[in-house]
Amino acid sequence: MKNLSTVVIAGAVLAGIAHSSLLAADMATNASPAVASGANDPGTLWKRDYGASHEKRMEWWREARFGMFIHWGVYSVPAGVYKGQESKHIGEWLMRDYNIPVSEYADYAKQFDPEKFDAKAWVKLAKDAGMKYIVITAKHHDGFAMFHTKTDGYNIYDATPWKHDPIKELANEARKQGLKFGVYYSQAQDWHHAGGAAAKRNADMNIDAGNHWDPTQEGTMDDYIDKVAVPQVKELLSNYGPISVLWWDTPVGMTPERVAKFLPLLKLQPALITNNRLDSKKTTGDNETPEQKIPPTGIPGKDWETCMTMNTTWGYKSFDHNWKSTETLLRNLIDIASKGGNYLVNVGPTSEGVIPAPSVERLREIGAWMKVTGEAIYGTTATPFKEQPAWGRCTKKVTKSGMTLYLHVFNWPTDGKLVVPALEGKVTSAKLLASGKKLGMTVDANGGLVLSVPVTAPDKISSTIKLEVKGAGQSQ
Repeated sequence: MKNLSTVVIAGAVLAGIAHSSLLAADMATNASPAVASGANDPGTLWKRDYGASHEKRMEWWREARFGMFIHWGVYSVPAGVYKGQESKHIGEWLMRDYNIPVSEYADYAKQFDPEKFDAKAWVKLAKDAGMKYIVITAKHHDGFAMFHTKTDGYNIYDATPWKHDPIKELANEARKQGLKFGVYYSQAQDWHHAGGAAAKRNADMNIDAGNHWDPTQEGTMDDYIDKVAVPQVKELLSNYGPISVLWWDTPVGMTPERVAKFLPLLKLQPALITNNRLDSKKTTGDNETPEQKIPPTGIPGKDWETCMTMNTTWGYKSFDHNWKSTETLLRNLIDIASKGGNYLVNVGPTSEGVIPAPSVERLREIGAWMKVTGEAIYGTTATPFKEQPAWGRCTKKVTKSGMTLYLHVFNWPTDGKLVVPALEGKVTSAKLLASGKKLGMTVDANGGLVLSVPVTAPDKISSTIKLEVKGAGQSQ
């Protein structure tokens, strides 16, 4: 992920000579001279080739609303500690934060032996939590590939004692259990391979490559793109079955010419969703990516996804026990859904391949809530209310006759009266979602709907009331 201060539509893999010819033609069409001329900037190219399919590709994603991010890599071996010092930054940035020499950091791979890894258990955990998709780091900024790449030996299969390909195992298991599968790929920053970019900590993430600290890192970024990044992305989109999401990150030094080398590869997975972090101006991709924050009013008119940690790090840190509560995580999910976004919640497994117990505990608690209340999250859109009610949040589903509103009550009224802002249309039904108990309704002097509710909240974190509204149903 980015430095903390900075701030997944299944598809079939195309194969055969006809497709190879098409891809080659696209590469030629999008070659650097055309981009350099200004006639075909990245945003224009992306919109031309992928804009028309955007709505169709986003259908499952908008229904899903909730996914699991997995930050796992060789950085889980030092677990945030270097030469006895506990890093105050995020775990996956350890190499950059301490300017660890390339060969020294690469030695961690020899200790990376995650024998406790269980793809089935990981996917089941996500599914039981109510998550609908998984995105895992296939390669982070440290340049270590978590899949069996043929580009070089710096990968989890060739460089570790383990000799497994967890990307393949997770992709297969996700399909078996009915979840969408996606990969994160650091296309620009790579602190291991010659020519890869290296951003300064707390610096503008759009700066050029530079900032190397080891002579072996020196080289041209274009050679790195051609010899490492583009071939690896092609492998990921060709060898692992349907890939639903490709999650780019930190577009350091990503000029239009460099972006153009990646765009044709997306046709290998015609149902693929990509985020907006491929190019430095963020003009390509299907969705916006606020990190570690929830936009106050969402991002109207855009598909967006908040990614967030459970504690304070993405990659595992052995001493980070600053866990968000289940209440915070669940209310974040509700808040995000009420603003029209998706919630991508991170887990950072250990070097043994174990998802930390506090993460498991919280996901199971969220899953219990989702089993009862999932319909109030999945496939919903943003609240119709102009302002968020003091008692909580609201999500919406459009129906043939009007709409269904789900009132997520955080602050349960002590007087047994819940006041809902005035709505266009007629409320024909009000009931507690969990029990189906019908609620009495009256209208106050301001046109607001007053619901008679039990004195005690059905759920201590968030209780849900389902309203059926006939007519337009917008707030007045």
